[in-house]
Amino acid sequence: MSIEIDILSGVAAWPMVKPLLESVWPAGRETAPQRTGPETAHPTLRVLVESDGELVSHVGITIRIVSWNGRKCQIGGIGGLVTRADNRRQGYGSIALRAAERTLRDHEAIDCGLLFCDDQQAPFFQARGWQRYDGEITAEQRGGKAPYRDLTPLQIDLRRKIRGGTLDLCGLPW
Repeated sequence: MSIEIDILSGVAAWPMVKPLLESVWPAGRETAPQRTGPETAHPTLRVLVESDGELVSHVGITIRIVSWNGRKCQIGGIGGLVTRADNRRQGYGSIALRAAERTLRDHEAIDCGLLFCDDQQAPFFQARGWQRYDGEITAEQRGGKAPYRDLTPLQIDLRRKIRGGTLDLCGLPW
């Protein structure tokens, strides 16, 4: 078995990623957060994990300047972590997440990582060092800016420890 990790532009990688996302989140399925939940931003970058030439896992990275307690900081947003159904529980999601984290750390201008997930998914991320963000988050949504409470926010420290307070995503969540 050979594993290859690629980090590509979000737009350029879309044709490769679209079939995987559609297989994990079929159209019309109630549990598909990208289809039935809040409007989300398109990723700046995409991490693709291939096994034996087949795309098995994906995670998006959105890099954005946000406002934290009235101060600007740069956040690396992680979203859309998916693994093909027949390849789950083999470590591919962890590989994709670690590659995304490494990308954020290598960027050197990213203050912290932030992701949003269901309560059931939180233990997966917390076991890998992510911590709950305990503060108020606002984001753009249909109809304007509003508190964002649809999913659980988790953060990982990079250059700064961003703890609590008010975080304005200055755009759509990811």
